Amino acid sequence: MARAVTQQRKLTNTVIAWVIGLLIFFPILWTVLTSFKTEAQAIADPPVFLFFDWTLENYAVVQERSDYMRFLWNSIFVAGGSTILGIIIAVPAAWSMAFVPSRRTKDILLWMLSTKMLPAVGVLYPIYLIFINLGLLDTRIGLTIVLMLINLPIIVWMLYTYFREIPGEILEAARMDGASLSKEILYVLTPMAIPGIASTVLLNIILAWNEAFWSLNLTAAGAAPLTAFIASYSSPEGLFYAKLSAASTMAIAPILILGWFSQKQLVRGLTFGAVK
Repeated sequence: MARAVTQQRKLTNTVIAWVIGLLIFFPILWTVLTSFKTEAQAIADPPVFLFFDWTLENYAVVQERSDYMRFLWNSIFVAGGSTILGIIIAVPAAWSMAFVPSRRTKDILLWMLSTKMLPAVGVLYPIYLIFINLGLLDTRIGLTIVLMLINLPIIVWMLYTYFREIPGEILEAARMDGASLSKEILYVLTPMAIPGIASTVLLNIILAWNEAFWSLNLTAAGAAPLTAFIASYSSPEGLFYAKLSAASTMAIAPILILGWFSQKQLVRGLTFGAVK
């Protein structure tokens, strides 16, 4: 009887988890399905779900109208570059706060977190003027620096949380063996924190990949990422839902593939290596 109740509870939990997962994934699924519809079918009332005339015309039109690979490369450069720069800066900062705290450490952490509460439009004008004077407007380097600075508080907070879980005695033992500060961080701390660093990297890539406000305001034709590529299909003539969905599907496909690969291979492998 106890076993039957346990199995029933497991089945109920499984069904609830699948329902919640499908609800979360449904907007993405609907976008993908809409990308294979005609414009008439995309705005049909009542909406059609699976039984419609599937077509690849929207993808052909999007590819003819826009250079998808250029936008994709810009997104990869900006997301990857901002993540690498953020990790390089955040690892020493999080190390100092976790293992050499001062009276102001908590205040600094709260101040860093409070910067995320500032509306982005509040600092758009000064950053725009700075970019004009420095020649960084519509450049991948400029957008990379801005996204790194925006996401840096989150990176520091996450790494600080992971570093706090590492016993300080291990680092003290490395110092007693003659390890310098740089070697202590590079060869002792970083390998032990690889699972936390991996999850931080993945989160930052997703945040940078999805950033639209700064991409639309600081780039034009040269450095525009995929978020600007999607926004270009919103025109004064109206919304072309099928073509907009095709552009959105092409934009989210790389990050979905990365997320799937990371879940199945990267994070599991890094975690196993760290435990081992």
